[in-house]
This record gives sequence, C-alpha cells and structure tokens, in this order.
Amino acid sequence: MSTWHLRDLTDADLEEAVALESASTTVGQRALFPLSEVVASLVAGEPAVAAEAAGQIVGTAVGRVDRDRGWVLRITMHPEWRGRGLGSELLALLEQRLVAAGARRLVCALPVGETGTQALLNSGFQERRDISWFEKLEHVRPQDVDAAAGLGGAVPAPNLWQRVQGMTTEKDLIERRIVLPLSEPSLAEDHGVREPRAVMLFGPPGTGKTTFARAIASRLGWPFVELFPSRLAAGLGGVASGLSEAFSTLAAMEHVVVFIDEVEEIAGHRDHTGSDVGVVNELLKSIVSFRERPHRLLVCATNSIGSLDGAFLRHGRFDYVLPIGPPDRDARRSLWSKAVSDAGALDVDLSQLVGASDGFTPADIGHASQQVAAATFEATLSSGTRVRAGTADYLTAISHTRPTLSRDDVEAFGHDIAQFQRS
Repeated sequence: MSTWHLRDLTDADLEEAVALESASTTVGQRALFPLSEVVASLVAGEPAVAAEAAGQIVGTAVGRVDRDRGWVLRITMHPEWRGRGLGSELLALLEQRLVAAGARRLVCALPVGETGTQALLNSGFQERRDISWFEKLEHVRPQDVDAAAGLGGAVPAPNLWQRVQGMTTEKDLIERRIVLPLSEPSLAEDHGVREPRAVMLFGPPGTGKTTFARAIASRLGWPFVELFPSRLAAGLGGVASGLSEAFSTLAAMEHVVVFIDEVEEIAGHRDHTGSDVGVVNELLKSIVSFRERPHRLLVCATNSIGSLDGAFLRHGRFDYVLPIGPPDRDARRSLWSKAVSDAGALDVDLSQLVGASDGFTPADIGHASQQVAAATFEATLSSGTRVRAGTADYLTAISHTRPTLSRDDVEAFGHDIAQFQRS
C-alpha cells in the first residue's frame, strides 16, 4: 500500500519542488527543459502533480500541453523513495491531467539513465533510439528584438558572414579579435582574453566597413542597430539628445551590435571650427557607459580617421582600431568569381579581370559587374536568346569604371595604418 499521498502541485509547493530538483538527478547531465521552463509551466497552471509523505514533497511530475501533444517536462523523486513504484503513480496521475487538457500523444525526453526512466517504461512509454536530438540556443531576447526595431534595427540574416567575399586578411583578423571572444566568452575568459566592447574600422569609402559590421552581427546572431547622425538630429534636442536617448534604449539590451558609420561627422576634433563640442562629449560619455556591460559591441567606421578627436581613439574606449582597405589580388579574384558565377558567364579569364581591376574597391567591382549583367540581360530580351558575357565584356566594363580610390588615397591609407592601427 502506498505510503504517500498524490495531489496536484501548486505555486505554494514551488520552493520545495525546486529544492528536490538537485537531490533527484542521478546522472548530473543537463535536462532538455531547463528548470526555468519547468517553473514557468507550473506558474502558468499547466498539469503538474506531487507526492507528499509526512508533510514533505517527495516526488513531482510536471507537464505541458502543446496542441494535442503532452510533454512530460520533469520527473523528480527523493532518493529514499526510489524503487517503490512512486514514479509510475506520479506519471499515471500526470497522464490523466494531460489527457484532460487535450493531449493525445505523450512525449518525454530524458538524459540516458536519468530519474524517471524506469517509471516511463513501466507506464507504457516506448523508448526510441533511432533518432538524434538537435538543439540550438538563441541568446537574443524578444524584448531586445523589439528594442532594436524601435531604433530601426533587426537581427540580420544568419549567413552574412559566409557571404563576405574576398577580404581574407581583414575577415580573419575580425574573426580572431572580435567574433571568437564574443561567441566563446567562457573559453576566452578562461584564457584571460577580454571581451571586446568597441572597435573602430577605418579605411577609404567603398571597402566594405558596413558589410563587415552587419556580418559580425549575423555571425553572432545579435540584433544590429545602425545609428544615423541625420536621424539622431531629428529630435528637439539635436544630435546630442538623440545620442543620449538611443544609448539609453541600448542600455537595456542584453545583446546588440551598434554601428555608427562616418563617425567623423559627429566626433571630429573639438578644436576645429564647426565641431559640436556637446555632441563629441555626449558620444564619449555614451561609449564609456556602453562598455560597462558585456555581450554588446559598438562598431564605428570612418573614412577619415585622422580627423577624429584625439580623445575618441584613446585606449580604453576602443579595443581595436582595424584597417579595411581595398581588396588584394586574392580578394579581387574571389569577388570576380562570385560576380561571374551569379551572371552565368562562361569561359571568363579571372586573371585578366583581377589584373585590370587593381585598386578597385568591392563597390567598384560590384558596379562593373552590374554593368555587364545589365547589358547581357537587355541583349537577351532583344534577341530572344540567352546571351552570356565573356572576358572582353568585363574588361570593357572595368575600363569604363572610375575607381573610387586614387593613388593618393591609397598612399594616405598606408600612412593611416602605420599611425592608427591597433590590433
């Protein structure tokens, strides 16, 4: 005869039920459903039952109904009460509650050998060994997504990092210095690697600084918010007030990549005519505040790093100052290969395109390749026959494309690297 009393588990039992959790486990492995989810189901009034003996909770079974499927989220038993049929009785009562709530198919997933396994088998559950369980933890909270949307941001598509073509040197540096410490924080901390909180990307226009910023957010799976000086200035208090309000919203987010492009517009030398001292001071103050919490990254980009206020680049504000320059030969080959493949072109000599586009930025290559794509598209419409581009078509487009960067620009960029790079 049973020496326990079965009843429904209530909110009043929450403290005892949680305390029983650690005593119950026999394998020490992470449960499929975390304790927080079990508690949330209990508080929400989902089916849950308990066994009480001598005024103490000695066993629980908590479930949840999802349409016609009933989940057994947790089975716990005090060690002294195992092997007496308690688990089977708890499951039988929970099954009644789940079925009454609309469940027709009952499911439970436990670590191998965990408490409740035998009770499930005794209760008619069939064990399946022909499946593999896959799971992925998403770090972003719904309220962070909403906050990002309020600032005009969103969570980027998950494959942007893989789609960054060429720029192997820059991509490798950003991966090692920024992405890996943020995506593997525990391992980084174990090695004494500080989590980066702010990074400056500098280089000529059109080299892909914005693309890299978005790709970092995509790689991490965090919301991406771009702050535009013109949009910040729209409020009554101007840019300084807009910065304060934006960073106040960002302060409540657990994970976010914040991007400010052409930051020289609002962070120029304060001793230069036309610079707004109040805006520079507000931005400096916001960066200090932003850096106080982990799992958030500020990415600033500039085409003119020499024009930034000296205090802006001081150690302690930006962890890294990284150059993003025009693509080298390998990077240009990768960019052209992707463009040619997308256009369905045949027998194109990539080496000629790479040589002819020396000094081109990714934006320049994108412009030239689009000229070829548009020309072949129009030719196909006119002739009724699929027209495919060849090497000569691309070389013609390259010759008609004015490079974004002059030799002076490239030389100046080299000087900036020597003076400002911090990696």
